[in-house]
Amino acid sequence: MDLGITGRRALVCGASRGLGFACAAALAREGVDVTLVSRRHEALSDAAARLHRETGMSAHIVDADIATEAGREHALAACPAPDILITNAGGPPGMDFRTLRLEDWSAALSANFLSAVELIRLTVDDMAQRSFGRIINITSLTVRLPVQQLDLSNATRLALTGYVAGVARQVAPHNVTINNILPGTIATERIRELGATAEKLVAQVPMGRAGKPEEFGAVCAFLCSAHAAYMTGQNVLVDGGLCSFTV
Repeated sequence: MDLGITGRRALVCGASRGLGFACAAALAREGVDVTLVSRRHEALSDAAARLHRETGMSAHIVDADIATEAGREHALAACPAPDILITNAGGPPGMDFRTLRLEDWSAALSANFLSAVELIRLTVDDMAQRSFGRIINITSLTVRLPVQQLDLSNATRLALTGYVAGVARQVAPHNVTINNILPGTIATERIRELGATAEKLVAQVPMGRAGKPEEFGAVCAFLCSAHAAYMTGQNVLVDGGLCSFTV
């Protein structure tokens, strides 16, 4: 299927590895001009080389911390007026809620809520003026199935979900869609970092396995396509049926 986005420009955050890279690769395969954003320059260079090997497309790279105002400005200077925006930030650490301090909440809010809010604010009007925009926020299944000791993720992802619910409907008349993709147990570096918590989740997945990053990327590419113009304000689970069977 031709997704109808060849030649579009995409800014993909957290794209040096994992789900961000998978989304960037899926878009590149559709002929999208992608800009990869991450804090680690060397990892970005490696990701761009890998993307070229796998898709034949070249990628722009920009090392920036989107949790900061300067980082967001740097990213948008490298990819001004993107047609597609993928927001993505590494999940906060798992901690006992009793140990959480204000600085922990501040860091989580900056990375997993405010960074996406600001990037949306800075790009959505240009998209509306061009009558095309696709914004995808990579959040988490914790929006539907809160996980113990991931309270920072549970709360900040839910905050972004509420924000998107209102904003998506305001820009919908301009062919600008905003959707959230909720990954379950996808076989990325993040899942390996969660150790026993991830193993417990995998054991509960009806499909009996962790998801593949490329499966997640394919969902992202479709939601960015011309064919997904009637889908907005949605929370799309990619979790092997985990939440469908447990909620």
